[in-house]
Amino acid sequence: MSLHPWAVAGRLDPRDALRAFTPRVLRTELLSGLVVALALIPEAISFSVIAGVDPRIGLFASFTMAVTIAVVGGRPAMISAATGAIALVVAPLAREHGLGYLIATVILGGLFQVVLGALGVARLMRFVPRSVMVGFVNALAVLIFMAQVPELVDVPWAVYPLVAGGLVLMVLFPRITRVVPAPLVSIAILTAVTLGAGLAVPTVGDKGSLPSSLPVPGLPDVPFTLGTLTLIAPYALAFALVGLMESLMTAKLVDDITDTRSGKTRESIGQGIANIVTGLFGGMGGCAMIGQTMINVKNGGARTRLSTFAAGVFLMVLCIAFGPWVSKIPMAALVAVMILVSFGTFDWHSVAPATLRRMPYGETIVMVTTVAVVVATHNLAIGVVVGSIAAMVIFARRVAHLANVTACLDPDGKQVVYAVTGELFFASSNDLVYQFDYSGDPGDVVIDLTDAHIWDASSVAALDAVENKYAARGKKVTVVGLNKPSAELHKTLAGQLTGGH
Repeated sequence: MSLHPWAVAGRLDPRDALRAFTPRVLRTELLSGLVVALALIPEAISFSVIAGVDPRIGLFASFTMAVTIAVVGGRPAMISAATGAIALVVAPLAREHGLGYLIATVILGGLFQVVLGALGVARLMRFVPRSVMVGFVNALAVLIFMAQVPELVDVPWAVYPLVAGGLVLMVLFPRITRVVPAPLVSIAILTAVTLGAGLAVPTVGDKGSLPSSLPVPGLPDVPFTLGTLTLIAPYALAFALVGLMESLMTAKLVDDITDTRSGKTRESIGQGIANIVTGLFGGMGGCAMIGQTMINVKNGGARTRLSTFAAGVFLMVLCIAFGPWVSKIPMAALVAVMILVSFGTFDWHSVAPATLRRMPYGETIVMVTTVAVVVATHNLAIGVVVGSIAAMVIFARRVAHLANVTACLDPDGKQVVYAVTGELFFASSNDLVYQFDYSGDPGDVVIDLTDAHIWDASSVAALDAVENKYAARGKKVTVVGLNKPSAELHKTLAGQLTGGH
């Protein structure tokens, strides 16, 4: 599907965008949005239950999040709606203090996201290693699959052939035609079979009641006092951080899949705006949804903002105008869609024996750690943080041994030159002080740092310690070969960290 750049990034004249939406592109975007909307309904209801609020609160949030982020977001085709991670953050507050405080938290969390986005929090994504990203994707696939397991336990026997039939349909139908998304065909056929055969299986309607009208804007019913702010601020900050992390990680994943770049700062601010709007319309807030995004981008082939906007609009249309029919869709049809999404999301190459044999041991540990933490906590943000910390520790341990010291004594025995090579920072410089022969060396000692680089105060302190030990024995030390950044840092801090020479 060839698109004008505006349709992807929103950078050019809107008239060019209209010309980019050919009938073929419109069909792809709208049908993909419809499939996403169908998948959003049971998910939004489930997340509402987790948050301890009426199902309509989650559905309203999915509608306003999708429609708003389609306009203000930085990653076209990404789906934002009510999510499980956000539901877990706000559930204790909703349970203990009620819906009004939850709504206030969503609005304040949105404001935090706008501020964090403006401060450039998106730039922190560059510190997320590839092994963490792979772990994030694989953990996500596992969570998507695990979320379907309850729908396959203690259910009528007819559920299993329906799920199997749905999977077969979605695998084989694209070989016939790709004009209509295979998941949409599968949902339609399984619904028809269920109704025609009169099968008594769980349906979307069993998850909760659907809204019969559009949400109405208003302010949260809470006292606007310092006490309220103090109560909701910690929840709002956690809400903002979890939402941004999941959204930015998902945006990076979509960037890789579509081979395009997105505006991470714009996405961060856009998430905040979308949550503010959602809170004002009585929704529970949300962030990017990886499962629905994969349906939209990988299964549906969508690439523009139209699919995201359509998903939100179709969600409300389906609930309000076609609620009785949507309620009859068997959960087995949606479970089959999500299982296929799970299978397609998992990076099977990352666990292939050939890949594991070639991959450095530390990289595999980081990937497995990320997956394990996410699966254990059901929180992608926690997994990414722990995985990133593990990657940093392993990296520090690896490079800590890259600083080497070799000594060369002059033939006349009056001077010794120590050549230091490698990167000097807190981990690698700790052992530096033990690499010198303070008693046996002559009175003139030269430390050559031509092939080294000083990165932090710990390294300067280590050099100071070396000079102090030689000075205590009446020996002179000269440091040479510093590159410009190292020389500036050394000049600023030398003698200030260990009490002088």
